[in-house]
Amino acid sequence: MSNQFWESKDFNVFQIDGLENRMEALISNIRPKFELLGERYSLYFSGVLGDEYFAHVAKHARRSVNPPKDSWVAFSPYKRGYKALPHFQIGLWGSHLFIIVAVIYEAPDKVAIAERLLKKKALFNKLPKDFIVSGDHMKQDAIPLKEAKKTELEQLLTRLRDVKKGEFLVGRHIPREEAVKLTEEEFLRIVEDTFEQLLPIYKAMTNMKVARATK
Repeated sequence: MSNQFWESKDFNVFQIDGLENRMEALISNIRPKFELLGERYSLYFSGVLGDEYFAHVAKHARRSVNPPKDSWVAFSPYKRGYKALPHFQIGLWGSHLFIIVAVIYEAPDKVAIAERLLKKKALFNKLPKDFIVSGDHMKQDAIPLKEAKKTELEQLLTRLRDVKKGEFLVGRHIPREEAVKLTEEEFLRIVEDTFEQLLPIYKAMTNMKVARATK
C-alpha cells in the first residue's frame, strides 16, 4: 500500500469523459478519502472552535450533463449544509489540491463578513507567503497572496461586500506534482498547519472567539 495519501489517479479523475464515468471514478477513488478527512477534521474543528462541526462531502447530485471539474469536503457548524456560512474546504482540481476557508455568494451575511475582513485586513499580513486568494470558487485560478496585498485583496473584499455574486477564498494550493509526493503524514501536517493559520481569518469572518489549536 502506498504511503502517499493522494495519487495521480485521483487527479486524473477530472480528465475522464462523460458524467457517469467521471462520477463512478470520483466515487471509487476520491470520495473515500474525503470521507476520512471529513471524520478527522470535523472532530478537529469541533475541538478548536468549541462548537460541533460537520463534514459535507460533495455529492454533485444536481448534475445531469456536465461532469464535475473539482470535488471537495467542506466543514461548517450546520448539519444540513455549508454554503450559507463561511466554511473550510479540502478539495481537488485536476491541476492542484486546495485547502481553504471560503465565503460564497449563497452566504446571506456576506456584506457584514466583508466589512469585518476589511477592518481586519492586517490579519492577512500574518499568513504564510505561499497562500493564495480568489474571488470565484468555480474557477481553479487564484492570486498569490503576496501579490494580492498590493491592490487585489481589498478589491476582492470590496466586491464580496458590494456585488451579489461576490465571493472570497483564501488558503493554500498545492500543485498535483507536489501533492502526489507527500506522505500521508506530511499531507495531514500541511492541512492542519493551513487550518490553524486560517483560524484568525475565520474568527474575523464569523465574529467569534477562536482558540488556537494545540499540538
